Amino acid sequence: MEPDDQEFIDLIRRVRLGEPEAAGQLIRQFEPEIRRKIRTWIRMRHPDLRSIVETMDIYQSVLANFFVRAASGQFDLDDPERVLGLLVVMARNKLNSLTRDHRRQRRDLRRTESLGDDAGGDGGDPSPSRIVAGRELLALALSRLSEEERRVVDLRTSGSSWDAVATDLGGTPEGRRKQLARALSRVAHELGIDDTDGRID
Repeated sequence: MEPDDQEFIDLIRRVRLGEPEAAGQLIRQFEPEIRRKIRTWIRMRHPDLRSIVETMDIYQSVLANFFVRAASGQFDLDDPERVLGLLVVMARNKLNSLTRDHRRQRRDLRRTESLGDDAGGDGGDPSPSRIVAGRELLALALSRLSEEERRVVDLRTSGSSWDAVATDLGGTPEGRRKQLARALSRVAHELGIDDTDGRID
């Protein structure tokens, strides 16, 4: 089921160009595993969220956040396992953020009307690629970056390593990597596609 290395590299290149078809292909590859993990985490670790969240809502939020970051050059996506690992961590962070948020607001989740076991189920075709990977979302995200942040993105999406980015713009590779991560976390929060701290490590 996994594509060979060259096919995957080409797929990621197309995702970074904001191609909805490529995004859809990537989503179909990883969607079953990610949604299974989300359902398992909710059942085993966050049962109080079962009545108020839908699996697909979480999944789409994670994918939107991922594609903005991937298309902006934040990640080094060299193999399918790396992509799956990133998506798993981002989904986990999203659930942890939801749990903290609801506990902070001191909501009594037990009084919330249950959506049932099929909430956010697998029925229908949500077309997440159309929702989260359109060029419009990417363009909107990039428009919110500063000129310097856009220069980092331009270098990364043209294939520059973090060492090359630092050589071109100054600073250290790690400093430039963190600069882009912080910028994309800010933008994702502004766009409502991420309410976590953006950490994936």
